[in-house]
Amino acid sequence: MPSYDPFRELQTLMNQAVHGQKSFALPMDLYKSGDTYHADVDLPGVDPGSIDIDVEDRTITIRAERTSPSHGEGSEWFSRERTFGTFARQLTVGSGLALDRIRGEYTDGVLTLTIPVAEEAKPRKIQVQRGTSDAAAAVVAGSVDESEQSQE
Repeated sequence: MPSYDPFRELQTLMNQAVHGQKSFALPMDLYKSGDTYHADVDLPGVDPGSIDIDVEDRTITIRAERTSPSHGEGSEWFSRERTFGTFARQLTVGSGLALDRIRGEYTDGVLTLTIPVAEEAKPRKIQVQRGTSDAAAAVVAGSVDESEQSQE
């Protein structure tokens, strides 16, 4: 059984004060499948109702809250390492995404954002039309007419 160190939590608090507040990172995997980008964000222990996703300009902001469970009075803490509170992560994306069509789904502690590529950003082939020979004949005839006029 590990021994309890009453000064460990005090040392952690001192380190946070000296080096800045410890932040809870929202780990994320980002990948593209076909014409859609997917962002899988770990949000364990978060109430799905607390998840807020905002899009402003080219920035996607994800906010969520994990509340501390109540353990009743008289509880004696030996270790408290889990982080609680409101957490946020921002993604700045380039152009070419359909930000008005983002979807979010929360399953088993993972928020999945689905971000489609905008139609105007998808590669496409431009078909070249063949010009009519009448236009070419008119140009040739015009130059023949001019050459005949210059001979006169």
